[in-house]
Amino acid sequence: MGGRIVALAHADARFGVAAALEQAGNSRLGDDVGEAAGVGRIGVPIEAHTDRAFDVLIDFTTAAGSMRWLEHCLANKQAIVMGTTGHDADQLARIREAATVIPIVKAANMSVGVNLLFRLVGEVARTLGDAYDIEIVETHHRFKQDAPSGTALALLDSIVAATGRDRAADVIHGREGLSAGRPARQVGMHALRVGDTVGEHEVHFGTLGETVVLRHSAHTRDTFVAGALRAAEWLMGKPAGLYSMQDVLGLNR
Repeated sequence: MGGRIVALAHADARFGVAAALEQAGNSRLGDDVGEAAGVGRIGVPIEAHTDRAFDVLIDFTTAAGSMRWLEHCLANKQAIVMGTTGHDADQLARIREAATVIPIVKAANMSVGVNLLFRLVGEVARTLGDAYDIEIVETHHRFKQDAPSGTALALLDSIVAATGRDRAADVIHGREGLSAGRPARQVGMHALRVGDTVGEHEVHFGTLGETVVLRHSAHTRDTFVAGALRAAEWLMGKPAGLYSMQDVLGLNR
């Protein structure tokens, strides 16, 4: 993701790559980030920390790593776009606290299509009602650390908000063994980890007689980069606050 962010930002006249950050000990520290991203030398080294000025930091790391960069932005009053998922309750609380000081876009998925899907699944779940069973299936590459994906959980949140379900009582993660049947209002969550799959999400609504499936498939990580760059541009000049891609795309109007 870092390499593709550099490549697409470098190719777009609206953006300039001001700094490139990696964790301490990474083998590419000191390398020119343009050469690392395959676009040629751009004069920006990969660093474990930086004093370079920038307008917006785009973060695609790990939950723990993203908190380090959040603190950097907070100390320097810089905006941040957070595309990282898997934060625990304490980390989420810290992000909300930081958003009282700096502008933050945090999204489970930066794809424009997925963010439209977040809106649609809630509307479909509300319209179809309790007669329709709901199953969420997500597939990612074998290296993804968190499961279910942040996107799958965001889809679930849309359904819960639209239908009044209880996330603790009405959700099951996978199934095995003998069962007395599928409880009413239950939402099934299933996470697959397969090879180098970029990202696929399906929400199945089924009743006796028909099934409706809403599906999004990401073919390339550039999909997420384009959304992240759009978020970074939108965040410029915004007041402190915690924003979502729904805000960036104008879907919360």
